[in-house]
Amino acid sequence: MTFDTTFTRRRLLATGVAVSALAAGNTAWAQAANNKAGRVLRIGHQKGWLSILKARGTLEKRLQPLGVSVTWTEFNAGPVQLEALNVGAIDFGDVGEAPPIFAQAAGAPLVYAGATVPRPQLEAVIVPKGSPIKTVADLKGKRIGYNKGSNVQYFLVKLLEKHGLKYGDVQSVFLPPPDARAAFEKGAIDAWIIWDPFYAAAQKTLDAQLLADASGIVKNRGYYFTSRDFATRNTDVLKIAIQEVNAIDNWVSGNKPAAAAELSAVLGLDKSITERYVGRAAYGTALVTRDILAEQQAIADTFFELKLIPKKLNLLHAAPVDLA
Repeated sequence: MTFDTTFTRRRLLATGVAVSALAAGNTAWAQAANNKAGRVLRIGHQKGWLSILKARGTLEKRLQPLGVSVTWTEFNAGPVQLEALNVGAIDFGDVGEAPPIFAQAAGAPLVYAGATVPRPQLEAVIVPKGSPIKTVADLKGKRIGYNKGSNVQYFLVKLLEKHGLKYGDVQSVFLPPPDARAAFEKGAIDAWIIWDPFYAAAQKTLDAQLLADASGIVKNRGYYFTSRDFATRNTDVLKIAIQEVNAIDNWVSGNKPAAAAELSAVLGLDKSITERYVGRAAYGTALVTRDILAEQQAIADTFFELKLIPKKLNLLHAAPVDLA
């Protein structure tokens, strides 16, 4: 759910050894892709629910009758996955709200294939125990740490707006999650805007107090992306992929203790942290609609107004071919 503000066209095209190697290794796939029997779905993923889908092997079973094989590559962040998509190294991946917007502003050919249900309780403004900050209005003039250009920056803008404050009424301190946590512990920032599982970890291990989550403010969806070319040629594959992601969501929703234990092992976190995360999440993934793209458009417009992206975007062009 984070991004790097240097996410430019140059960075997309010069991504580094790992992504370049992936792209180079897929020449054979590109040739085979024209033959339906030889198709491959190359998935990029972060540690999380797609890791559980991978372990299940259910997607491979669903795609086998279509003659489609699946490969998996793990990445440490959404933006890196988007770089891999741009150089043709993967076909499908998971990401938060903000990184796709920066990638699209830099010219990446991505489209949105699927989206989760709204998950506003998974991001929040937290303050240290005993903080004098008791309301959103109390944030005026205070130092707030968060990752620049991420979904939580959009959340902050809309939260302040709802409470009669302007974005410039607070002191923004741009920090990635590990640095923000350190600053939060030391008292170098007055509040921290963060998402799960960092949010749950801060509550559990730092006794951080909730000031406001995103409920009633922003949607905070997760997204599954692909390329325009892949979507055009593989609508059947994408439909099945989204169905299988949703099946994992449904399993988690009905088996939260087991899911928390499995996610704890995947993320390397204490189970008490993943239990809190899993317990407050909402579950369900479906194909992207124009209404959902309109939500992304609002974020893109806000980022343009904040001069975080260099041009206005029309995200209705980011709708995939008809997947309904």
